[in-house]
Amino acid sequence: MKGTEARRSSNLRAVNRTRATVLCERLEEAGGMAGRSRGLLGRDGLEAQAGMLFEAGRLEPFMCMHMMFMRFAIDIVFLNLQDRAVRIDRNLRPWRISSIVWGARKALELPAGSAARSQTEVGDQIIFERS
Repeated sequence: MKGTEARRSSNLRAVNRTRATVLCERLEEAGGMAGRSRGLLGRDGLEAQAGMLFEAGRLEPFMCMHMMFMRFAIDIVFLNLQDRAVRIDRNLRPWRISSIVWGARKALELPAGSAARSQTEVGDQIIFERS
């Protein structure tokens, strides 16, 4: 996969513990600053059940994601320190900016419709599993 030096591929998946549904089967970790900066740029889309996990830096009090130069819409699920969904931006289209989410520590970028498919709502507990 092109550009993998800034990304950590893994066998990580995100499960909505509250609803007993799978949010994402194949979750790629964005990694450090270089990976976070690149994110999903340059891709034509995300496969079903694929996604990317972003983690806030130690001193960042909020998270905000951008869709500049993106080619497809996504859902973004923002999680707090306890991995509870605190905000969901659904079907965020290219050239938009997500909500500014104070207290968010992680963001899951997923194919548009993933949050609805998994019935994920604000307040749900998300867990991460390695298979």
